[in-house]
Amino acid sequence: MEKRVLVPVAQGTEAMEAITIIDVLRRAGANVIVASVDEINIKASMEIEFKADRLIKECMDEQFDLIVLPGGIPGAQNLRDSKDLEILLKKQAEQQKYYGAICASPAVVLHHYGLVTPGKVTCHPGFKDQIDNGNIVESSVVVDKNCITSRGAGTACDFALTLVELLYSKEKKKEVAQSLALMLD
Repeated sequence: MEKRVLVPVAQGTEAMEAITIIDVLRRAGANVIVASVDEINIKASMEIEFKADRLIKECMDEQFDLIVLPGGIPGAQNLRDSKDLEILLKKQAEQQKYYGAICASPAVVLHHYGLVTPGKVTCHPGFKDQIDNGNIVESSVVVDKNCITSRGAGTACDFALTLVELLYSKEKKKEVAQSLALMLD
């Protein structure tokens, strides 16, 4: 069964995180929609430019199996400032569907919206003081009910593979991981 995944992006999004998440989930067979909260043409980190599939406001009436946010600054701040994204994420949480974030976004976006506390969470070490005491776990990836978080660009592949396992299975995660390993040879 095809899974629908929304990857919101914004100006200043961390390119490595966004592209890794999109790539790995598409390899698993997910229908990944990249939606911008501001403009279709994105200027991400490291001056990498790419085009979103659509604007987030065009996704308001759609259902997703997962909504997952890349990080980066000012990308996470630009995501946080989107009222449409806030509505979508809160609806996702209310429906007990998966949502996640990596790097700065667990603190800057999810925590800001009240979607990581109470509960266990991880984020980029530079942002952990922005999350309520006792919630931070020093781990590459943390799964707490329907909320999945990760630390940063260096954990992006592990994070994306964890998302594959949650959406599909351990077998699909292994299959995708093997396809990635073959590409390194």
